[in-house]
Amino acid sequence: MRLVSLLSLPIAAALVRAAAYKGSQHKVKESIDAPPRGWVRHGPAPSDHTLELKIALPQPHFPILEKHLWEVSDPKHERYGAHLSKQEAEALMAPNPETLDEVSEWLASHGIEEEHLYRSSAQDWVTIRVPVSLAEEMLDTNYHIYTHSETGESIVRTTSYSLPGLLHEHVELIQPTTMFARFKAFKSTLHWANTVSSGSPSPTSGTITGPAGNQVNASCNNTITVSCLRQLYNAVDYNTSATNGNKIALTGYLEQYANDMDLQQFYQLENPTAYGSNYTFVSVHGGMNNQSYDAAGVEANLDTQFAFGLTYPTPGTFYSTAGEPPFIPDMVTPTDTNEPYSYWLDYILAQEYLPQTISTSYGDDEQTVPPAYAARVCSEFAILGARGVSLMFSSGDGGVGDGNPDPATQQCYTNSGLNRTVFLPEFPAACPFVTSVGGTVNIPETAVFFSGGGFSNYFPRPAYQDTVVSKFLDSLAPGIYEGLYNPYGRGIPDVAAQAYDFLIVYQGQEGYVAGTSCSSPSFASFVSMLNDARISAGQSSLGFLNPWLYSAGYAGLNDITEGNNPGCGTEGFNATIGWDPVTGLGTPNFEKLKALALA
Repeated sequence: MRLVSLLSLPIAAALVRAAAYKGSQHKVKESIDAPPRGWVRHGPAPSDHTLELKIALPQPHFPILEKHLWEVSDPKHERYGAHLSKQEAEALMAPNPETLDEVSEWLASHGIEEEHLYRSSAQDWVTIRVPVSLAEEMLDTNYHIYTHSETGESIVRTTSYSLPGLLHEHVELIQPTTMFARFKAFKSTLHWANTVSSGSPSPTSGTITGPAGNQVNASCNNTITVSCLRQLYNAVDYNTSATNGNKIALTGYLEQYANDMDLQQFYQLENPTAYGSNYTFVSVHGGMNNQSYDAAGVEANLDTQFAFGLTYPTPGTFYSTAGEPPFIPDMVTPTDTNEPYSYWLDYILAQEYLPQTISTSYGDDEQTVPPAYAARVCSEFAILGARGVSLMFSSGDGGVGDGNPDPATQQCYTNSGLNRTVFLPEFPAACPFVTSVGGTVNIPETAVFFSGGGFSNYFPRPAYQDTVVSKFLDSLAPGIYEGLYNPYGRGIPDVAAQAYDFLIVYQGQEGYVAGTSCSSPSFASFVSMLNDARISAGQSSLGFLNPWLYSAGYAGLNDITEGNNPGCGTEGFNATIGWDPVTGLGTPNFEKLKALALA
């Protein structure tokens, strides 16, 4: 009898806690004034519609992890390059045991037991699949169908959700709730190689002088190839290793598939030595890589062809993360779309060994991402940096916002409902723990007109930017763009690379692509070469790049001083001497960077 009574105590306690949650008053955890511009609310979401809720638990030891990040990323620190292992990072990501118990009891009070949920490797995310009716009960909210007026896509979201007051300190955020970000690929329209290129009308024969003082084929002023980038950025004679452990990776979302036949045709065209080689495909959350020509993705083809073509024979990886289809109200058993970075981060952070360089060409306006979610995702990018990964993100293709210099037709408005005009920085490029890459065009290089740049409204300016960003702001005419941007925010981008008229193969045909989706994998390729050189010399990978770039690496970059990035009814910012919010610190001179990286 005594044994039975003792065993019953935990059960009784759990029942008491469950009753406490059932009876606890809900308090608003997160809310937004209104959905982002373009989203229109329709009817209530069907009660049996399935939501995959991701619950982020607090990481109380993250400040310690961040301290590690700054130390191992600072070339002047004695711990430079001493990156954390998976186990060390996870120990600093883990929630408090009390948090795990409280959240488990709350879920159990709604009938969700351990076998019905998924936990991340560090236990800091919990994922559950529940019908809308149960989600509304748990979160004291009402979900609706929202349709985007431009694209026609529909999603299920809410503008506010609540949690029992007892739970607030144990839950950082829950999504999908207030997240309306669309996370588009950064690219402009493909145009075919037999049409007139809109690049510089320069001669296509002979040579011109590149920024390193070397001769570059004149044709590179109209068509960017693998050879052009190696010439322009001074890496013609560098050969990477296939066996020293260095790797480069690319992320793919939104059903963007990399076509292998196109890749081989591209190799024959631009890097014959790579012909017959392949990459490692990794499916994340059910992501696929459909090999029919019809399914080929311009973005995925661009990324794989140039990144793997530039760095061959460095082993390459393509991560395809499933983005579930948009909600269609008349489907019998619909599932909902969820922001894809969380799935990819969940996967990649659980891996023992990571590629040293990763490029991503996707994002959306920072203001469409709830601040709590942006901060959490950004902190997980920091964890990758602490583990020795260099992360590159496209800075965006809208200049300071929408790419439109006409005040009468610009579309840069706040989500506050006041329709106030503001510049629109991009996320994740605004995260201070990634390297954001803007775009250039022509030789000599100038800023390309669509190069995304500006200042974050979420993230304060990091210390590594203080000197150069302050200098840029001091150079501006008094009062210019006052109220349109946050002068105390993280500056975007950090660096730049060519972003116009990249010759790719798509569905068996040659075509041109432009966008910072060109510049990010290109810059990442030269970073991968730097990692290759360091690893071959017995050194660590560079990891989080920015502290090195702003303190030493800038001396190996070509400063871009001409061009601007219009948008939001303005001409945007100007490229100028030193850092600027159009091209950052500049474009790579590989041989100079290599000497600095090996010093």
